Amino acid sequence: MRIVGRLARGPLLPVTRLWRRNIQLRVVASTLLLSLAVVLVLGVVVIGQVRNGLLDAKRQTAQSQAEGGFAVAADAAGAGEDVLDGRVVDPGVWLTGMVQQLASGGQGVYSVVALPSERTAATVGEGTPGAPRGPRASRDVRPEESISAELRAAVDAELVPQRQYGTVVRPDGTSEAALVVGKRLNDNHGNQYQLYYLFPFTQEEKSLALVKGTIATAGVFLVALLGAIAWLVVRQVVTPVRMAARIAERLAAGRLQERMKVSGEDDIARLGESFNKMARNLQTKIHQLEELSRMQRRFVSDVSHELRTPLTTVRMAADIIHQSKDEFDAVTGRSAELLIDQLDRFESLLADLLEISRFDAGAALLEADSTDLRAVVRRVVEGAEPLADRKGSRLVVLGEESPVVAEVDARRIERVLRNLVDNAVEHGEGRDVVVRLATSPREGDAVAVAVRDYGIGLHPGEAERVFNRFWRADPARARTTGGTGLGLSIAAEDAHLHGGRLDAWGEPGGGAHFRLTLPGTVGAPLRGSPIELVPADSAAARDAAAVARAPRGDEPAAVLASAPAQEGGVRRG
Repeated sequence: MRIVGRLARGPLLPVTRLWRRNIQLRVVASTLLLSLAVVLVLGVVVIGQVRNGLLDAKRQTAQSQAEGGFAVAADAAGAGEDVLDGRVVDPGVWLTGMVQQLASGGQGVYSVVALPSERTAATVGEGTPGAPRGPRASRDVRPEESISAELRAAVDAELVPQRQYGTVVRPDGTSEAALVVGKRLNDNHGNQYQLYYLFPFTQEEKSLALVKGTIATAGVFLVALLGAIAWLVVRQVVTPVRMAARIAERLAAGRLQERMKVSGEDDIARLGESFNKMARNLQTKIHQLEELSRMQRRFVSDVSHELRTPLTTVRMAADIIHQSKDEFDAVTGRSAELLIDQLDRFESLLADLLEISRFDAGAALLEADSTDLRAVVRRVVEGAEPLADRKGSRLVVLGEESPVVAEVDARRIERVLRNLVDNAVEHGEGRDVVVRLATSPREGDAVAVAVRDYGIGLHPGEAERVFNRFWRADPARARTTGGTGLGLSIAAEDAHLHGGRLDAWGEPGGGAHFRLTLPGTVGAPLRGSPIELVPADSAAARDAAAVARAPRGDEPAAVLASAPAQEGGVRRG
């Protein structure tokens, strides 16, 4: 069933997509369906009324015609016309003549049939002719096949006329619906017989067919007309909406000068005017923000460059003072050391501001080359070991067994990793810091480097804000390494410049996990990461793993327990 469903869904997918996206098609189709339903209901009602009217008229006409014929036959039998030219008229001859006489006025409107009655006695006396035994009928009907046994029994049971809807069977075997009216009468010798009038519905069926054809033709034209009207009406509403959607897409693409064409004074025109007014206000605000952003970037760039000259001078003077600090008293010597430390932080801040201004101006260049990230990680770890010794942390590197090669700018990636490792050591509360490398099984796919600490961690929602400029989880926290608040922001920009991404995860008291994912080659699409963002040793991962390993149904617990666990969040190929 799933295979059949997929096979059937394939050809219907374009139609389904068109149905979801085209409101005009939905409205017109709904109008056509509803109009067709209304026309069908009205057609059924009208045809039913016409059919009932035709049946009532036919029944009244047939009853009147049949009663007249019955009266003629009764009068002829009561007149005693049983002797002609001195000869006794045979009942069979009399009945045949009576049927021919009554049928002569029908002219295709009705047929006459005479059948013997079950109540007829045999010969009344010697020399008296018996009742006729065979049926008599018009030439255009088969008498015994046209009269049902049920109606014959009813006619024999009652003296009043009986009627029934039946079928007239013609001599050629064809049949048609008819109204049959019958009555039990006596012939010229007093023998009982059954006389029937058969009124076919030929004219009524032609009239009803004409009514059906007229209603069907009118219904088709009405549905088509309503569909055209709905299409025109919806088009007047949908066209401005589609125009507004196209203009909105162009505005989103940066073409802020686009406007809707407005004509008239109706609601659609007011919508267009409001849309154009909104577009003008957005254009004005965006231009103001762009100008303000441009001024801010220019200010940061100009200030950063202008500060380099006095900073160089101050650095030279501070170095001279620092070299002679032993000759000063203790307070002045300590001031010299603080001056050098703050100058280092100031230079780091100035360098970060210059780098941010390059990213904002789009002037950052990528000098990519095939690099084994293991060498970059070793340099970063060696540089962070003094800080780790002071904090009491241990740096652990995993995944060095196989090469982790990618086309990267080694200088920028080293800066990213140095920032991640320093932050992990600083916030790790003296616990281990794990640096993990991994690469995808297929050549040219993504590579990843992750840094895991077990310190204070991140609160919910902070993982998204940690890459914002100048954002700090704890602004009052002392920074022994002189952070500027721009390191992670620059690291994220470096990752984007490579076509990769930098993700963060953390839980309060459970540490943090930063993952850098890069494509194997420059410009290649990034399809996933070889390292999971949520580490396997986190509390959430442990709970999920415990639930996943819990026995279900008849699955043995020993089999689940023997399944190999994923180590360190690395997907092993």
